[in-house]
Amino acid sequence: MARFLADKPAVLDKGPLAIILVEDAAAVAQTVQHHLERGFRHVLLLSDQPQDLSEAMAARVTHLRHDTRRPAAHVDAVNAIIAAVPEGTWLYYCFNAEFLFHPFCETRSVGEMLAFHTEERRPAMLTYVIDLYAPDLSACPDAVDLENALFDRTGYYALGRKGPDGQPRERQLDFHGGLRWRYEEYLPADRRRIDRIALFRAAKGLTVTADHRFSVEEYNTYSCPWHHNLTAAIASFRVAKALVRNPGSRDEISDMTWRNSHRFDWSGQQLMDLGLMEPGQWF
Repeated sequence: MARFLADKPAVLDKGPLAIILVEDAAAVAQTVQHHLERGFRHVLLLSDQPQDLSEAMAARVTHLRHDTRRPAAHVDAVNAIIAAVPEGTWLYYCFNAEFLFHPFCETRSVGEMLAFHTEERRPAMLTYVIDLYAPDLSACPDAVDLENALFDRTGYYALGRKGPDGQPRERQLDFHGGLRWRYEEYLPADRRRIDRIALFRAAKGLTVTADHRFSVEEYNTYSCPWHHNLTAAIASFRVAKALVRNPGSRDEISDMTWRNSHRFDWSGQQLMDLGLMEPGQWF
């Protein structure tokens, strides 16, 4: 990956670019296809193993070798790409079996949304990571079921975020819910949030942290001071996969469904209707 970035290839010249980190074999091709359909100009696919993609996808995908299985593997990768692309380039990052949805994504591309967000003088966009899970873990032991995916339609909340001085940070909140909330005893405290600044503009000296925040505090805000801004959502099987795989939880969880489980219909409109992302001033 380092040599590729040092060569400054043309695919890095213009965004929006998607960075997908492959942690296992779950839904890799489907993740890539989904983000190409969202309108990303090119996908940087980071993995420690070769990935089998169709010819149609391969033309818009660059596979880069990276150790994606170690903790916080996104930090070095995303920071290296931030430093390699032109300042102002819109970037997005996620993991395999995660799928971006944004307001009106059925009819408008991610590029159109980011053009509007740029006009609102916003350098980053808050995304909520909405946990998906299989309804039948005996049939889908990895908890991934693309055809019958469920998610929690309620149980989301926000808490004020405090800085090192103990004072609330302006326009920043810690968001919670989904599997991270229902099974919080199996997750470290620093992994229970569902907010991620997944869409952002590259800037000189900008770095991402292990907990999916940025070194520039304005990037971590949910809106500008004068009105509400767009937010997006990432529908993700990542936590469900971890819960059925990790030794501390895999023998304790036989069924992730509960009274508020709801069928995921793979539409942005469903997430907007439930208040899990907001169109802001974009109509």
